[in-house]
This record gives sequence, structure tokens and C-alpha cells, in this order.
Amino acid sequence: MNKRQRPSQKKKGAAVAAVICFVAAIALVGTYTFNDYKRTQQKEELELAKNEDDTEEEGTKEPAEEANNLVINNKEDKETEVEPEETEEKDTSEETNSVDIQQTEGMGRAVTFNESSRLLWPVNGTIIMSYSMDKTVYFQTLDQYKYNPAVVISGAEGDQVLCGTTGIVKSIDVTAETGTTVNVDIGNGYELFYGQLKEVPVKVGDYVEAKSVLGYVSQPTKYYSVEGSNVYFEMRKDGQPINPIEFLED
Repeated sequence: MNKRQRPSQKKKGAAVAAVICFVAAIALVGTYTFNDYKRTQQKEELELAKNEDDTEEEGTKEPAEEANNLVINNKEDKETEVEPEETEEKDTSEETNSVDIQQTEGMGRAVTFNESSRLLWPVNGTIIMSYSMDKTVYFQTLDQYKYNPAVVISGAEGDQVLCGTTGIVKSIDVTAETGTTVNVDIGNGYELFYGQLKEVPVKVGDYVEAKSVLGYVSQPTKYYSVEGSNVYFEMRKDGQPINPIEFLED
């Protein structure tokens, strides 16, 4: 019995050893496979993390670039908005004519006139045609009746035409009816018009005082050829004609 058991025990020991080797081999292969799997997984995780970082950097970069572009665009927009303002100011400056500028300069001095103020006669002569806005008067040269918003005063050609009070020369115009006509702003809505002049020494915007020479009596226009040389003297208040005789000194 003992002799039969020994070979069996040897076989059994060999089988156990084989099993142990097999298990060891399996464990070794499993360990290697697990390590390889772990390395592969770590590598994939690193690549995934890198890709996420790149994505975040790109996401961060794009808003930054957009912000920079927005700042640049805003700056360009502001510069573009300034240019029209400068153009408008320039256009306004160009549209302001020399008359307005000169009037502003003249307005630095006090110009006042009221109902109790008095005027000097523009020329030493007689009244050829009276002021009349409530009924028509006869115009000899025209041979017709019409309203007369001024006083027509006779004068010799070349006589001085004097300013009736202080004021500022508002305009100098030439018309077919009254020839060279000087408009003087005397303040508070009052204006004086001196027509039928020549050799006018003043210019628009000038500050003139009472007795200042505004010009000289010229030859009459074709509208007053029969009446002869004269001074057309008109007065207005707020744009409406009024009778200057009421303000002329006696």
C-alpha cells in the first residue's frame, strides 16, 4: 500500500506545482494587462485633460479678442461720431455771414431808443411827401396814388445825410425805388432807413452816433425824377412802418 501511494503523491505534488505555476502565470499576465490598461487609461485621461485645457484657452481667447475688437470698434465709432460734430460746427461757421459777425461786434455798445427819444433831421430840407399808411397819397413821377411808409425830404445833390441817433448799421442795400439805402438799428425794435444816398462811408456793423455822416444826397431814382433830389426817410418798429415825424425834433 505504501509503494502505491508514493507515486500518487508525486503526481499529486506535480499537479499542484503545475497549478501553482499556471496561477502564477495568470496572475503575472493579469498584472501586466492591468498595468497596461492603467497606463492606457492614464494616457487617455491626460489627453482628455489637455484637450479640455486647449478648449478653455480658445474659449478664453475668443472673448478676449472680441472684447478687444469691441473696444477698438467703440473707439472708431466715437471718432466717427466726433467728425460730424466738427463738420456741423464748421458748416455753421461758414453759414454765418459777415453781416451777423459785424453786428455782434457793434452790439457790444449800448443802443437804446424808446417812445420819448428824439431824432435829428437827416437833411436840411422840406417835406415833399408825408408819411401816410391810412390813406393813399399822390406820387407825381408815377402818376398814381399809393401808400407812403416814409417821409420824403428834399435835398440838394451832394448834401450830407446825417444819422438821427446812435445805432448800428444793419444793412446797406441798393433798390430800384430808393437807390442806395442804409438801415440803422437804433434799439428796442426801432430801425431807420435812409434812401437816395451815394458815397456811403459806413459799413455793415459800424456803430454810428447822432450826426454821423451816412452818405450824401444822390440823383433821384426813376421813381422820384419829378420830385427831384431827396432823402427817403423811413422808420419802423418791430418791422412795421411808423411815422418818423412824431420823433423828429422841431
